[in-house]
Amino acid sequence: MINKFAPTWMVDVIYNVTPEQLKAQGIKAVLTDLDNTLIAWNNPEGTNELRQWLRDLEQAGIPLIVVSNNSEERISKAVAPLGAQYVSRALKPLTRGIKQAIRQLDLKPNEVVMVGDQLMTDIWAANNAGIRSILVKPLIETDQWNTRINRFIEKPVKRSMLKKFPNLKWMDKIND
Repeated sequence: MINKFAPTWMVDVIYNVTPEQLKAQGIKAVLTDLDNTLIAWNNPEGTNELRQWLRDLEQAGIPLIVVSNNSEERISKAVAPLGAQYVSRALKPLTRGIKQAIRQLDLKPNEVVMVGDQLMTDIWAANNAGIRSILVKPLIETDQWNTRINRFIEKPVKRSMLKKFPNLKWMDKIND
């Protein structure tokens, strides 16, 4: 069961993942969680670093779709300034949102990666959908109330997962 929570890679922050690294892994599109992965949950405007990363992906021809459990209203407001596509009410860890995004992109599961800051939703959903995943550290230390519950449950799962997979280490980029 613990295998369901193991990411393909663990990277400090999403902005460190370059188009070149993605292409080297055969990845043609990025699916990403929203809160504390792409933007801080309490800073819907995002950062200059985020906007530059999105421009880099766009220039490399790598589309990005936000796949979030948040409502349509919350996501549309957050991603409007970024110009990103999204799937709301993704129901992660179920695969509905990820499969919808893959269909939108008209790609195969091995051509996309899911990036998220939570094992219990983002990484589990990616594994359930048969796609690769990148676990990132949350952008900020605080969470919305509902995410705090997930993090509490996630702590022992993360310890067990790291014990079972000692080669999984925090890195500053993805690699083989």
